Amino acid sequence: MPEPIVRTAVPADEAALGALDRRTWSPLHSVQPRPVPPYDPFFDAWHVPDDFLVAEADGRTAGYLRLVRPIPLASNAHVRQIQGLAVDGWARGRGVARALLDAAIGRAVAEGAERMTLRVLGHNTPARRLYESAGFRVEGVLPGEFRLDGQYVDDVLMGRWLDGATTG
Repeated sequence: MPEPIVRTAVPADEAALGALDRRTWSPLHSVQPRPVPPYDPFFDAWHVPDDFLVAEADGRTAGYLRLVRPIPLASNAHVRQIQGLAVDGWARGRGVARALLDAAIGRAVAEGAERMTLRVLGHNTPARRLYESAGFRVEGVLPGEFRLDGQYVDDVLMGRWLDGATTG
């Protein structure tokens, strides 16, 4: 497969991203219940197209990543946070997640960010490996923060400094 094309989402992506989000839902990465009809809109006042990077491969939507400022304060303006990454089943193992991460890092640097953070469920080993391979390190763990399918699951906080940034 050729390299995925990554671009900023546009309003017309809503249906495809909503369907992708529902197809990829799993208790491995979601703390929300499985979506059921009628489905909520994918974009809303807190989830706007500009926050999303979309990966396309083979002429179809292959995945997305949501990148935002986690706290709307000037003292936190140097941080961007990944708040969602999904890759369609047919596109997994084809470099889509890596392309989305690379594009997110590039966008964050272009916006003047110096750090990037994320939260991942402790039992989501594939995602944790991906993030570690991209330079993210565990910076904290909230033990048993969620109860999913009757099991306590840790919330793992990960972060990394971006190119040229200091470690404070």
